[in-house]
Amino acid sequence: MSAQIVAVCLSENKGERKKEVEQAEFRINHGIVGDAHAGDWHRQVSLLAKESIQKMQALGLDVDNGDFAENLTTEGIELPKLPIGSRLRAGDVLLEITQIGKECHNRCAIYYQAGDCVMPKEGIFAKVLQEGIIKPGDGLELLATQSAGAGHGV
Repeated sequence: MSAQIVAVCLSENKGERKKEVEQAEFRINHGIVGDAHAGDWHRQVSLLAKESIQKMQALGLDVDNGDFAENLTTEGIELPKLPIGSRLRAGDVLLEITQIGKECHNRCAIYYQAGDCVMPKEGIFAKVLQEGIIKPGDGLELLATQSAGAGHGV
């Protein structure tokens, strides 16, 4: 499989679209240095597939990387189908999937424009297990699932 990182995005404040950056530093049990969502919790890094963004573009929305507040835009892996506990490697960084989708407490501008949003259903969240730098163009590798209940093949 040839999956990759399409964009790396950060925001200083929660609740805003993220901006693309040339690279980001990922720290164990923290997330991305300089990102509003970093911290010692289970949703340190958010990922959304380019394919999901393209669904919203097909509805006529002018959206792109980071507009759904995702840190990493990926291509070539069906993120929402990954079981919790799956591990992804990009460069030296090792991520473990901790959550699929999320509940949106407040409707965002995207929802009001399109009547729907992909992040609650197709976005995934991860914690950082091994630190390093990720930049656009880095390969993305799906490793074996590590969770105890992972009887599903990936």
